[in-house]
Amino acid sequence: MSEDGFTWHAGGCHCGGVRFEVALPEVAPAQTCNCSMCAKTGFIHLIVPESRFRLTKGAERLVEYTFNTRVAKHLFCAECGIKSFYRPRSNPDGWSVNARCLDEAVKLDLTAFDGQNWEANADQLAHLSLEPS
Repeated sequence: MSEDGFTWHAGGCHCGGVRFEVALPEVAPAQTCNCSMCAKTGFIHLIVPESRFRLTKGAERLVEYTFNTRVAKHLFCAECGIKSFYRPRSNPDGWSVNARCLDEAVKLDLTAFDGQNWEANADQLAHLSLEPS
């Protein structure tokens, strides 16, 4: 673990064409969501600021998908179709990383978010981002 309490973890898509690293605390706050997108993909959100995320391979392979408000930028590997991370609507200056796409399991403090009623519950998202200290 580094002196700021965060450790870098690697991850990527299924085919390995897209790779990333994310800095997380020993126990990372994460969330499940029941919105149509997350429920169908099994995405487990690790919300991080820009400074705690780095794309290390495959930027040219990313394909963007938007829907509804078009604020969230869902990024998929064009080869295997996996969404390892995306720009979330709740934090458009940061990233939401799928904990299931990390190379090794990390300890999670998991909470459920009612994304089917996103607007009514959006204020619950503010405390989940791993802002720099």
